Amino acid sequence: MATYTRHQPGSYGARQQRGAVLYVALIMLILLALLGIAGMQVAGMQEKMSSNYRAANRAFQNSEGVVRGAENAVESIANRTDVADGALVSEGDINRVCDDGYDPVNWAATQADASESAVNVRQIDTCIVGESSLEMGAPLDEATPIYQITGFSTDDTAAPTSAVVIDTVFKL
Repeated sequence: MATYTRHQPGSYGARQQRGAVLYVALIMLILLALLGIAGMQVAGMQEKMSSNYRAANRAFQNSEGVVRGAENAVESIANRTDVADGALVSEGDINRVCDDGYDPVNWAATQADASESAVNVRQIDTCIVGESSLEMGAPLDEATPIYQITGFSTDDTAAPTSAVVIDTVFKL
């Protein structure tokens, strides 16, 4: 006949348990904490990247607006109509000298520390070959006005973090 011994509840095998579940749980918690920290760092980096993208895009849009405003003012000047109040360009601001050594890159470098929008307008139709008649003597038609418009703007005038320069050719 077999005899069975009865053990007290919770006393059986207490000497054989070594706390392995506790170690595994602690290691898993450490791994989860490391994953959380890495995720926070990635989220912070993505926030900085999106902020930089927003600043650059905003500066581009502002510079585009400066150039479009200059184009409207130049068109009004060419058509001899009133220029809108607050326009960055007036009749006296248009440079009509071809060989003045103007370089948009150098002009942009001089604007780099500015926080206000700026524009430079040059009438270049007389500088371009091909705007006159091919026959000998004076051209048959007057050249169509062509302007080189360079605009500068930042993302924020109070605390600029990004600046953009746009150089365009505008033909009436």
